[in-house]
Amino acid sequence: MQRVLWITGAGSGMGQAVARSASHAGWTVVLSGRRPGALRDTASSLPGPVLELPLDVRDGDAVRAARARVVAEFGRIDALVLAAGRNTPRRQWDDQDVEEFHDVVAVNLGAVVTVLDAALPDLRARSGVAVVISSYAGWAFHPSAGVAYSASKSALSSVVRTLNAGEAAHGVRATHLCPGDVDTDFLAQRPQVPDATARGRMLTADDVARTVQFVLDSPAHVRIDELVVSPVSPR
Repeated sequence: MQRVLWITGAGSGMGQAVARSASHAGWTVVLSGRRPGALRDTASSLPGPVLELPLDVRDGDAVRAARARVVAEFGRIDALVLAAGRNTPRRQWDDQDVEEFHDVVAVNLGAVVTVLDAALPDLRARSGVAVVISSYAGWAFHPSAGVAYSASKSALSSVVRTLNAGEAAHGVRATHLCPGDVDTDFLAQRPQVPDATARGRMLTADDVARTVQFVLDSPAHVRIDELVVSPVSPR
C-alpha cells in the first residue's frame, strides 16, 4: 500500500507544491485547507490517489474528525506536512489588533499542535515523519515579520524539539523547516507587497517542496531536526 501524506494549507503555495511533489513520488496525498475550490485545483494536478478534506485547522473537533476520515479511508497516516499559516499587514506594536494577534497564533502554533496531537497515534504506528513549515523568522529574529508571526513561528522550534525528544522511542521524527522569502500568494499579507523584481530573487514554492521531499524520502533511522533554506540574494 502507498504511504499516506496529510498536508494542511494544501490549497496554494508551499502546501500545493508539496502535494504535487509527493504525488509524483508515489505518495497517497490528503489535502486540507479552508477553501474547497483551491483544494480541487490542487487535486486536479496530481497524478496519484488523493482525498480532499476541507478543514479549518483552528477547529480541534474538525481536525480530529478529519484524522478519523483519513484512517477510515486509507488505514494509515505515514507523514504530515503542516503548511497552513497566517500573518496580517497590521503586525507591529503600533498598529496591531489583539484579536488578529490571537488568530495568527491560533493558526501558526495552536493548529500545528492540534494536528500533530490528533495524528500522533498514527505516526507512532508507522514510525512517521512530520514536517512543520515554519519561517526564517522562526529561526532568526526578523523584526518586519511582526509580533504574532515571530512569536508563533519561533515557538514551533520548541514544538518540534519536544516532539522529537518525547517520541523518539516510537520512531517519530519531526523537522522544523524554516524557509526564507518565498514567492507565493502569502506575500499579499505584507504591509508592502514585493514587486516582480523582489519576487524574482526569492525562493519558489517548488524549491521548498524539493526540500520537504528530501525529508519525506529520508530513511526511518534518519531524523532531520531543523532545516533553514534561504535565497542567495538579499531582499
